[in-house]
Amino acid sequence: MAPLTRDNLLTLEAYAKIRKSSKPEAIAHRKLRSVGLGEHMTLQFEDEKTIRRQIQEMLHIEKIFDEEGIVSEIEAYAPLIPDGSNWKATMLIEYPDPHERKRELARLIGVEDRMFVEVEGHARVYAIADEDLDRENDEKTSSVHFVRFEFPKSAREAILAGASVKLGCDHTNYPQHVTIAADTLASLAGDLR
Repeated sequence: MAPLTRDNLLTLEAYAKIRKSSKPEAIAHRKLRSVGLGEHMTLQFEDEKTIRRQIQEMLHIEKIFDEEGIVSEIEAYAPLIPDGSNWKATMLIEYPDPHERKRELARLIGVEDRMFVEVEGHARVYAIADEDLDRENDEKTSSVHFVRFEFPKSAREAILAGASVKLGCDHTNYPQHVTIAADTLASLAGDLR
């Protein structure tokens, strides 16, 4: 997988021309790569396409066109692109009611470290969370985390061969697991080699 560079991005003008027309496809791709876990958690698995769109959006919104600013955005987001041995995801914890959110985020301290992927016939692979910075404190966890699932070669080969895969959490206050849907798994398998 080639690294994302300035050459992979559109100019502000070119992106502005296709921004609206390409949005439905970007939303569909994001939806395909999203896995809900219980009522309040979603993992949005990133890839080059989702991250390139995110960078283009940031450049568009912030009107960044200078080389230094573009490189800065690439450096901020490129680490979220899987590199062939892993899956990387943005983990969202969502409680619409602010009081419930405050209470639950306090109960879910450490949840990001209890996320796992279980490939059929293999040991669970636990998330490596928030490598860029700590996103929780003594009072609560964050509602957004960045997680990486680093797979051993045998698990990658099993996924590529069609093994079923579960996404789960074994945190005391949020025990959940779900089998990843076939179409989503097919997309995620494309991140591995």
